[in-house]
Amino acid sequence: MNTTNLASLAALLEEQGLLAGTHNLTAEAGATPVTGADCDSRVVRAGHVFVCKGAAFKPAYLTSALEKGAVAFLCDEAHAGELTTAAPGVPALVASNLRRAMALVSAEAFGHPDNDVRVVGITGTKGKSTVSYMLRAVLDGDEPGSGTGVIGSIDTYDGVENLESHNTTPESPDLWRHIANTREAGLPFLDMEVSSQGLKYDRVLGLTLEVACFLNIGRDHISPVEHPDFEDYFESKLLIFDQARSAVINMDCDQADVVSRRAEKCARVLRFSAEGREGADVWATDVRSALGRVSFTAHTPSWEGEVTLAMPGLFNVDNALATIAICELLGIGRERIVPALARATVPGRMELLGDLGARVVALVDYAHNKLSYQRFFPSVKKEFPGYRIIALFGAPGGKAYERRTELPQEAAKWSDYLIYTEEDPAHDPVEEICAQMAAATPEGTPYEVICDREEAVRRSVELAYEGEGPAIVCLLAKGDETRQHEGDEFVPCRTDGEIFLEAAQKYEA
Repeated sequence: MNTTNLASLAALLEEQGLLAGTHNLTAEAGATPVTGADCDSRVVRAGHVFVCKGAAFKPAYLTSALEKGAVAFLCDEAHAGELTTAAPGVPALVASNLRRAMALVSAEAFGHPDNDVRVVGITGTKGKSTVSYMLRAVLDGDEPGSGTGVIGSIDTYDGVENLESHNTTPESPDLWRHIANTREAGLPFLDMEVSSQGLKYDRVLGLTLEVACFLNIGRDHISPVEHPDFEDYFESKLLIFDQARSAVINMDCDQADVVSRRAEKCARVLRFSAEGREGADVWATDVRSALGRVSFTAHTPSWEGEVTLAMPGLFNVDNALATIAICELLGIGRERIVPALARATVPGRMELLGDLGARVVALVDYAHNKLSYQRFFPSVKKEFPGYRIIALFGAPGGKAYERRTELPQEAAKWSDYLIYTEEDPAHDPVEEICAQMAAATPEGTPYEVICDREEAVRRSVELAYEGEGPAIVCLLAKGDETRQHEGDEFVPCRTDGEIFLEAAQKYEA
């Protein structure tokens, strides 16, 4: 039973050197029970502490939270005076480091539900969502002790809430609410993607991971608003091992020796390799593919056998091996893993549209950085021999500026035609982003700039059907998303797949 109260939260922050002060925390107020924490006034529950955070925070949010039953608030020193004036008499905890404080307070307020839920954390530049969905297919079986919550870049499900995700790893009060919901729903597992931002900015501080899985590392998310350089990005990723009981690592990834050394602090480490490297605990042999299906023989400490995946992409052998290694650590055997991988699919990830072997098909995928392109395009070329490749993509606004140069250069190595279009431009003009990508296009590579994404998808279909021979249209980066980030808004949009299928109908009729 959770016996947390305001006094114990203040004592926790004091013990961690994070308590800068309190307001209205009398002995009577200190005895007030606390059952959770929130940082979004729209989801506040009675008995919770409300966290006042963010550059755009308004005192009105605190007022709304108190009206919904919040019993106190947590804030930083800069806003303490303004907020105590706005909420006179309300108990307040003032933190010297609000991010760390709200993570620890949230975990304590929700009664550390990670003690009752086995949490698996997955990090890497590429593949987090695919491994998460593969693992979900295994853990969601009909066997006793099955069932998992999921937190990731595509969706969030915790047995109570089921929603489209806004961040890969949510802010700590939201994270702990989802873990608590998972516990209350009686789900034994939680399978989550852990981003570099989530690790760097303490969103997962205090969370105990049953397994931490490190997939790979590439040069991505380097910008003034993300990571200043690769070293900061990589170091942020490596923090995942600081809070894990066991680890799964990819022997084939860049910097594998560094990853391996950092993982040694975990009680048990399993290493996987799609290339069959010496020392791997889980590896693959006899890898083969044929238009939309990938098969291989898996070797693990406890079993060997044939595995067939439900989605194309030779690189998905890596993701399947990671899933198998995680299951090995969780004590889940072949009888559950093999059938699950044979049916596991991921919305917007290597999603094949059209009949296998048809003259024109499409692949919808979230591939959006250099590392993912280096995995995606060679696989497409090998699995769809003789097909013309038409690639449609953009680059985001306000971050990861190197993509505007790297992506056209990488895609041009494999594609017959490129179309540049919008992809969450935020505050950057789409025309400017596309112009930079056009300028980076290698000489001799055919391309078009079509800023309207829906129009661009229709044009890709036209090119595919009007050209000679079979063609595959690669619709990249947006996956199954139904919103475009434009300015400060997330504007509803149709999915690439929906537009493709509609446009293809007139040619198939």
